[in-house]
Amino acid sequence: MSTATKPKHIGRNISRIRELRDMKQEALAIALGMSQQYVSTLEGTENIDDEKLNKIAQALGVSVETIKNFSDEAVFNIIGNTVTNHDNSALFQFHPTFNPIDKLIESYDENRKLYERLLESEKEKISYLEKLLKEK
Repeated sequence: MSTATKPKHIGRNISRIRELRDMKQEALAIALGMSQQYVSTLEGTENIDDEKLNKIAQALGVSVETIKNFSDEAVFNIIGNTVTNHDNSALFQFHPTFNPIDKLIESYDENRKLYERLLESEKEKISYLEKLLKEK
């Protein structure tokens, strides 16, 4: 008796990672130079070609392998293995292998770059609208 493994739904993985990174579809769309509706369609797609997947991974700040291998169970396992009781004493035993301040600065830099791209996009929209108004 063989057990068939359910294929990974890449779009759903993108959606979950985006949500865990507290990013809206619109922000991801701007980072990718796409419409929010197209991002929505991508998140409903089971398979995505490698070229698009590379761009999406870069915009989300993760590797392509992270997207392909993402599972909610793994997230819950990490949480379950890190916090072992209800009084949170396990948190005081946690010794990260990275410098949390570096991660905070890295996150700030990523958010700043995204904000700058959003701002630039809005400036381009305003410039385009002004051009249209002048033509009339």
